[in-house]
Amino acid sequence: MNFDLGFKPPTAGSSGPGAGGGATMENLEKQLICPVCLEMFSKPVVILPCQHNLCRKCANDIFQAANPLWQSRGSSSMASSGGRFRCPSCRHEVVLDRHGVYGLQRNLLVENIIDIYRQQESSRLVNMKPEQQQQQQQQLVCEEHEEEKINIYCLSCQTPTCSMCKVFGRHKACDVAPLGAVYIRQKTELSDGIAILVASNDHIQAAISQMEEMCRTVEENGQRQRQHLVSHFDSLVAILEERKQELVGLITKQQDDKLKRVRSLIRLHGDQLETAVTLVETAIQSMEEQHMPLFIQSAKVILEKMVAMARASNMERPELGYENMSHFVIDADDLADLLRSIDFCSSAAADDEEDPDEQSESESGSRH
Repeated sequence: MNFDLGFKPPTAGSSGPGAGGGATMENLEKQLICPVCLEMFSKPVVILPCQHNLCRKCANDIFQAANPLWQSRGSSSMASSGGRFRCPSCRHEVVLDRHGVYGLQRNLLVENIIDIYRQQESSRLVNMKPEQQQQQQQQLVCEEHEEEKINIYCLSCQTPTCSMCKVFGRHKACDVAPLGAVYIRQKTELSDGIAILVASNDHIQAAISQMEEMCRTVEENGQRQRQHLVSHFDSLVAILEERKQELVGLITKQQDDKLKRVRSLIRLHGDQLETAVTLVETAIQSMEEQHMPLFIQSAKVILEKMVAMARASNMERPELGYENMSHFVIDADDLADLLRSIDFCSSAAADDEEDPDEQSESESGSRH
């Protein structure tokens, strides 16, 4: 790389090194503003399921306004269930448990960044010299030609450079393009990549919601089949007790196995979603970079990560009908001397589950 991030001596219309550092700290401060109180986050900072952050005090104010009858945390009679409110940034509905906003996870990373920011800001203000407080302009200049600004991009070497390097220097035989044109092209590519990644994140979020619903269905089906099984064994008195426990265990084991697999997939998709969200935030921050060479460098790395993320987005999902547990059906019409060898009917695994109450009535009628 043949350019250096340096400062020219103060001249008319130029500004000093304090301006670049101040702009960086200002951009960082903008990312640490609470959308409710419009002040820097005050600890503790809580992270919502939609990945937005709030001061816990602000989150509690919104929650109390949306749920006026909900008991406060210090109340002697804690509410048995939580409430809900909408994220002020994206309007996503946040459902809380009985602990209210105190059940939300703290974002320790943001809290640590706030501490570091405040320490750096304090040190910067204390150590700044009077002459550095004047505004000076930060410029990117060529290492080999100190008075030349970086204004072209070498297509052969894939690096920003200056006009003198193209005419007399190491890039004399290289193909070059205007730095502005390369900047616009890569910024467009990065914008398109962000849009694709956001759409992929929405798809992953939909898949997670679908699998969460599948978990609830598996639990409901497992509960229904257990009740059906127990109703048969209870009618056969003590001789069926030992076998009943074995078959209940089979249902519970398969339910647990299915839930374990689906929840592991949810965690896997959640990790990918978190990585993708972080990559989107990094890309958005990169879009704010004003210096074209620095932007092109960071955009190239981010685009490579986006390509890798897109390749990994096709993840495993449960097959169709995975939540179905209707094959756990027994035939209770066998003779008493065969009860100890009773097992599930292999022919009962139908696509449409029969209502246990109706099936029980039909079996009772057939016996009589």
